[in-house]
Amino acid sequence: MGFFDFVRGAGEKLFGKDDDAEQAAKADPGKPQYDAAFVGKQLTHKVNALDLDVEGLQVSFEDGRATVKGTVPDRRTAELVVLTLGNTTIVDGVDDQLTIRAPAPEVAADEPAEPPSPPATFHTVVKGDTLWAIASKHYGTGHRYKEIFEANTPMLSDPNLIYPGQVLRIPGSELVA
Repeated sequence: MGFFDFVRGAGEKLFGKDDDAEQAAKADPGKPQYDAAFVGKQLTHKVNALDLDVEGLQVSFEDGRATVKGTVPDRRTAELVVLTLGNTTIVDGVDDQLTIRAPAPEVAADEPAEPPSPPATFHTVVKGDTLWAIASKHYGTGHRYKEIFEANTPMLSDPNLIYPGQVLRIPGSELVA
């Protein structure tokens, strides 16, 4: 939970390729171009289209900032929701107010509990980045690029289609020096 900054103008267009109001919003971020309730509904639709497990999803939008509420099963799902919202051209910040569901009681007491996964870090793509280069930076080897791709699926549909300004989830990485 918390607030996450994103690069305004970088990301997927929320309203289509040639939306004049979206282009105007990028050019003059201080001037509201959209009805906030309409944008909130569009952002909600964008998250729902990924078929993520989010109960009671509520997304509001005001002054370039999206606020998201609801209940998710795990940290990964929460991070994907935040990244889906933030990686749109008109969002420059996401206030994550999602609640992570308490785990179900263990059925078999003799089986050891799986340790919680370490928090992911976020990486903002810069010009020239590839998933291979990002994996090399975060894991010390490019061979782990598929882990980054899988951690960002369904938000990413092709490991070769990333763009500058996009924010990606890097699971369990300790930045390699």
